[in-house]
Amino acid sequence: MKLDNKELNENNCYLLKYYAEIQKGNIIAGYELKQELENLVNDLKYNDEYFYDTKDAMERMDFMENCIRLTKSPFYNKPMRLLLWQQAFTEILYSFKMTKDFIDNKKYIDRFKKALLVIARKNCKSEFCSALGNSEFMLGKDGADLVCSSNDDNQASIVYDTINTMRNLYDTNDRYTKKNQRFILRKDNNTKIFKLSDKTKNKEGRNIDWAIIDEAHEMKTNVIAKSIEQSQSLKDNPKMIIITTEGFINDGYLDEEIKKARAIIRGEDTSIASKRYLPILYTQDSEQEIFTNKNSWYKSNPSLGAVKRFDYLEEQIDMAKTSKTDRIFVLCKDFNIKQSSSESWLNIEDYTYEAKYNIEDLNGCYCLGHVDLAETTDLCCAKALIFKNNIKYILTMYFIPESKLLKENDDHNAGAHYKEWAQKGYITICEGNDIDLSLVAEWFYKLKKQYNINLYKCGYDQKFSKDFLNAMENYGWSKKYGDVEIVLQNANTLNNAILLVERDLKSRLINYNQNPVDVWCFGNSCIKLNNLRQGLIVKNRNTEKIDGTVTLVSLYEMFRRYRNELKTISERS
Repeated sequence: MKLDNKELNENNCYLLKYYAEIQKGNIIAGYELKQELENLVNDLKYNDEYFYDTKDAMERMDFMENCIRLTKSPFYNKPMRLLLWQQAFTEILYSFKMTKDFIDNKKYIDRFKKALLVIARKNCKSEFCSALGNSEFMLGKDGADLVCSSNDDNQASIVYDTINTMRNLYDTNDRYTKKNQRFILRKDNNTKIFKLSDKTKNKEGRNIDWAIIDEAHEMKTNVIAKSIEQSQSLKDNPKMIIITTEGFINDGYLDEEIKKARAIIRGEDTSIASKRYLPILYTQDSEQEIFTNKNSWYKSNPSLGAVKRFDYLEEQIDMAKTSKTDRIFVLCKDFNIKQSSSESWLNIEDYTYEAKYNIEDLNGCYCLGHVDLAETTDLCCAKALIFKNNIKYILTMYFIPESKLLKENDDHNAGAHYKEWAQKGYITICEGNDIDLSLVAEWFYKLKKQYNINLYKCGYDQKFSKDFLNAMENYGWSKKYGDVEIVLQNANTLNNAILLVERDLKSRLINYNQNPVDVWCFGNSCIKLNNLRQGLIVKNRNTEKIDGTVTLVSLYEMFRRYRNELKTISERS
């Protein structure tokens, strides 16, 4: 393979240089990246289907390094200096050409129409691809349509707005380009850049030359990607570049693309489409190495040290060692290790420890309460929290309809022992097919009557709340006067409470009197994260109950709201 009558080597070819640096051990890379680079080097050297011409790639890299300025602090307005991985990616994407098209038609047709770049967050992927988009905007074909796309408009705006900020820095007076409400325009040749998201109407019928799909992990279907691919069918050199971290959606668009990518890397897919698809996966070789070998972090973070801070990752790993929520998020977003949409929340040792109390010792205390009303035809839970000597004492009563004890309705196979628990006083059985919510309100009243434990405020969820509020009002606790209040059951509301419960359980600051129903619920509890790093307690199977866990977390949200007031009135009593 020759380049300008010179033999290709690591001094004039970024692909060969990158591969050589990895082989020498100067750059640490994961197996999947090393295997794909080996495939590409073999194609460069031995595969006559392609020839290698770096002219287009070098023009774009020259533009990026001499015209583009960075848009984010602490690098704002500084010239872009491409890292070796970025140089190699750009060169590979634009330099492999199809030999047959050149011989038959004298056309320079790029091999790669589609690329997948999976890389951990904060490795400058959006900034890099925005710069690449600007280079295509200024150096690409006349009248081309360039697209910034993602699952929603806000995400699509990230690359689009970055492209525009870069444009403003190299064309400060809008002499050659301009932006209106619909697109960014190059004046001399009508090349346009616009956004496309799942909410965009009329996704069909477009004529797209070049596209960036950002954060593909959020996409449940391939609707956007397929629309873009179909719109490129008339183009000689279309490009669709998918950039993303790993995500939490199971069986979504990204899962399918990574499955295809791995088949290509392993040589299992040799179809025509696979030969035109460039998969670059910055992934770890194992989860264990993340916690035992800091140097392995470079495998999923090729910009580590140059852009992403090493001490930041150290802090993230430290948090991941003590928090399940942090662990799931960090492994997924900082190391590209796929996490299930829901993972087991607690380890057994987190909640199985010796801690008992005598309720008589809590006589005269004030408490906060919460009730889980999610299903009045199933298990229901009421809890009270007393804060004393830095320990949260949790009082609990479960309620269940009598019909749930029938053999055909029992949850025994899921680990439930309702009859046994009821006999021991952990569950109140309600006659009929649903729960009498007046009995739930009566439980709080009995705490006052029998043990002089005073309910200060009580939370409830939004479902089936009307009857409960009426029952509470009969005992003197009114929503009107702020005695009871709603606690929304969503990740935004409960995330901090979940973190606090987890920390307190691990620190043995919760005394739940070793309630066996609580233990069962803890074991059934999984946590599901959203992309804002916020968690919500969920269950994997319908037969598993998590009512006790959900109620405890919601009770902790009440504690977060009224910690100081509870402390004040407790000191006065």
